[in-house]
Amino acid sequence: MANSLTARRRGDNGFTLIELLIVIVILGVLAAIVVFSVRGIVDRGDKAACQANYESALTAAEAYYAKNGTDAATWGDLKPGFLHSDPSNTGKANIDVGGTPAAPTKGSSC
Repeated sequence: MANSLTARRRGDNGFTLIELLIVIVILGVLAAIVVFSVRGIVDRGDKAACQANYESALTAAEAYYAKNGTDAATWGDLKPGFLHSDPSNTGKANIDVGGTPAAPTKGSSC
């Protein structure tokens, strides 16, 4: 009977459960590395898009000031002739462009 068990095992060419689990764990680790790498690429793309939107809005505001001699009060003031559309928000940050200019305080660098 012992000979029949060893003879059967020699002819068995399948994978053991441990081998399959090790492969699954390795694939999981590789998948996690890929997901986090892709997320970093997406974050850099969002940052570049935000910077481009900022520069576009700044250029439009400067052009508005050069033409009208005053700052634009709202995005709506910039749209006709200065911006083709509102700058898009990727959901990463909110920018408030409102406010009242004030005289610089003593000792400030602005």
